[in-house]
Amino acid sequence: MNMDLSVELMHATVQLEQPLGNGTRTVGTGFLISETSPDGRPRTVLVTANHVFKQMPGDVARIGYRVANADGSWSYSPQSLKIREGGKELWTHHPARDVAAIVISAPPEFARAAIPKDYLAADDTFDRYRVEAGDEMMALGFPRGLAANQAGFPILRSGRVASYPVAPAKIFPTFLLDFSVFPGNSGGPVFMRSGLQRAAAGGQPGQDGQFIAGLLTQQVELNNERLEIGIVTHAKYIRETMDLVDNPAAPVTLAYSQPVSGAKAASAEEAATPN
Repeated sequence: MNMDLSVELMHATVQLEQPLGNGTRTVGTGFLISETSPDGRPRTVLVTANHVFKQMPGDVARIGYRVANADGSWSYSPQSLKIREGGKELWTHHPARDVAAIVISAPPEFARAAIPKDYLAADDTFDRYRVEAGDEMMALGFPRGLAANQAGFPILRSGRVASYPVAPAKIFPTFLLDFSVFPGNSGGPVFMRSGLQRAAAGGQPGQDGQFIAGLLTQQVELNNERLEIGIVTHAKYIRETMDLVDNPAAPVTLAYSQPVSGAKAASAEEAATPN
């Protein structure tokens, strides 16, 4: 599949929110991945940070779909998404990392916009493309519930990989990205856009790589001061979480690294409602 991942992820990334009834709302970001279910049927999976759903007190969230109009304009059309039933969580989460996945029935245009699972970085992707400190990655999200426009598209930003080493994911399950993070960003995709042309072991010189590197889960703070550093959880754990949807006994990686000092969740905080 030949595509510009920046543009395609714009369509696949959605705002997740839940009104709190007092003029505020809980806000996060999610993105859609397409895969095949065990019975061979195509399906759409919503991926986000586990704490986005955990800190929503109600049973029903809203997912920010967008509708293309005949005149070329877009309309923001959020729909209900049941995340609990009878107090039971309906999403699947990774036992060791802040990742959640839930199978959804998306409108046809959104099901088509979902990114194929193959675009999630695998165990060897970072090594294959020699991802290292200083490389630029892109991130999509809704900082404090702000969208790029009235149509509800996410805001695209960029940052440099700010930690070393960044692989293997079993030992280094997260890495740092140098960019400002705000409540509402959590759960958004972090990706390497088209243009990474680096020969790696077994690769060809000039090979063009684009892939989802992971999802944003936290920001770094020190003494209540934001350090403008985001914490990204490797896509390996997204893959494992999606495997758990069908098989709760699927193997998972219990990484043994220590959490980053000063880390704080980057969503599920009260954000002012723009209306």
